[in-house]
Amino acid sequence: MAKKKSSWRFIRPAQYVHRALYALGLGPLVGRIILLLTTTGRKSGQRRVTPLQYEEIEGVIYLGAARGRQSDWVRNIVADPHVEVRVKARRFAGLAELCDDPAQIADFLEERLRRHPKMVGAMMKMHHLPPQPSRAQLEALAKSLAVVMIRPLTEDR
Repeated sequence: MAKKKSSWRFIRPAQYVHRALYALGLGPLVGRIILLLTTTGRKSGQRRVTPLQYEEIEGVIYLGAARGRQSDWVRNIVADPHVEVRVKARRFAGLAELCDDPAQIADFLEERLRRHPKMVGAMMKMHHLPPQPSRAQLEALAKSLAVVMIRPLTEDR
């Protein structure tokens, strides 16, 4: 019987591309939708850099985890919530917090749908929802998602 291949192995090369684009000074362009999150490895203690899609709402950075609480970067945050963020041309230290409130997660999803209707609408289809789900559908979906909020501690620029 053939071993099922994980689709996650295709995401790793994209992570290197986003890191390289930031390194080349293209953060202001790439940073419109992708940031670089640095966490501390929960086992190794080493710094781990992960490119992620984000939304900034009222000065707070929101991150949705495609793999939920099983995402390595989420598990690292649970172990140590002190993070560094590089978004556009900014760098700052932040304090990350896992959000468990379905209403707050639904607010985040509504904002993402408003800002990126095609992309997030396609994501909704993957969850067997219509491209423009109702508030009740979003709150039900929120119960199965992991969303992290990052509040800046310092602004390095």
